[in-house]
Amino acid sequence: MRFLGLDLGTTSFKGAVLDLERRAVVHVCRVPTPEPVAALPIGHHELNPDAVVAAVRRLIGELLADAPDATGLVMCGQMHCVVLADDRGAPQSNIITWKDQRAADLVRELRGVVSPEVQRQIGRELRPGLPVATLPWMQRHGLLRPGLMPASLGDFVLARLCNSEPNVEPTTAAAYGLFDLDRGDWHRELIEQLELAGLRWPSIRRFGKGIGTANVGGSRLTCFTSVGDQQCALAGVLLGERELSLNISTGSQVSLLSGQPGDGDFQVRPYFDGLWLRTIVQVPAGRSLAVLVNLLTELGATRDPWERIARETEQVGSTDLEVNLSFFASGFGDRGSIANIREDNLTVGRLFAAAFRSMAENYEQCSRRLSPDRAWDRLVFSGGVAQRFERLRREVLSRLGDPTWRLCPTEEDTLHGLLVLAHVCAGRAATVREATGLFPATR
Repeated sequence: MRFLGLDLGTTSFKGAVLDLERRAVVHVCRVPTPEPVAALPIGHHELNPDAVVAAVRRLIGELLADAPDATGLVMCGQMHCVVLADDRGAPQSNIITWKDQRAADLVRELRGVVSPEVQRQIGRELRPGLPVATLPWMQRHGLLRPGLMPASLGDFVLARLCNSEPNVEPTTAAAYGLFDLDRGDWHRELIEQLELAGLRWPSIRRFGKGIGTANVGGSRLTCFTSVGDQQCALAGVLLGERELSLNISTGSQVSLLSGQPGDGDFQVRPYFDGLWLRTIVQVPAGRSLAVLVNLLTELGATRDPWERIARETEQVGSTDLEVNLSFFASGFGDRGSIANIREDNLTVGRLFAAAFRSMAENYEQCSRRLSPDRAWDRLVFSGGVAQRFERLRREVLSRLGDPTWRLCPTEEDTLHGLLVLAHVCAGRAATVREATGLFPATR
């Protein structure tokens, strides 16, 4: 039995054939994510919905050329995107992505009028770039019509493929910032408060339910509810209870599974099997490191600066150079710095060793925010930056008391997660936990 898996990412749409017999991800291919719509006002970030669907169909066609016998399609996508659809699922707006910051000023206002208890109920997801902010902004500017449905990126694409109305699964619904974690349904009171009750809201469907059939290139694919890309990646990491996940890539998140939502200085998101994900997002990582790399490579081209950085940091002992990687707005500030510079300590090795130390300090802070009583026994590293830099891993482990740890068993954690989830969709496992147990946790 073979399925297709699609990850609708920010820079590319990635797909693979999921071989359930061999429990393997094969024939990975990519197509570029369509370019943002041009000539928009500053702070707006939108995608053309027809271009998105066309790119997905092209990707599916490439995968079917290798797996014409595929019977199912599982999907995850970049979270927080929204597109307005009519009762036939046809787009009535562009896809507004998580990068969109048009509602930043409105969010500051909303945080003053949405009660702390309601903010807890929606998982502390009141931020720019989410539908909880974007949709009220559109309402104030006369861009919403009664009866339209706000759909996520993945759910909209599936609806177009299956010629059906969009549905939504809890891991994706929570990404709207309008999902009541306590009741497992839309937060109707907040929707009313934000004057969004005139919209039609997608039906909540539990994970693993088929939602329709897509006919692509003569093949019929049973499609299943799209899931959040973060939860999908953590399924690919094979995250278990009492494991602390550090995903360190272009962006970075620290996450911990829990049987209860909890309340603290972190976001709470639904996971699978009735579990909850306590998570801290937008931790400075690869995007901030790239600022330093770009500075250093302005003077001359280097074939692989990251390889040089890895080599140089391994040759450095301790350093008193100080780096704060908050070069972009995050929970750690929006003003980075390089400090305590002397003539003898500003080298590539010491610069990045200091940056890694700063990252480790951030991760220690995150771990305490997620679980002051340290309700975890093992650390799990995933993401390209964590995989590549041993020095960074050592810094993190030292700050966290040298716990036991493991690396994610694959560099394609999201596609691996789709493989895990496909076992549930195909009836080969009753739960995600059971499906996780079918795979080795280490390479």
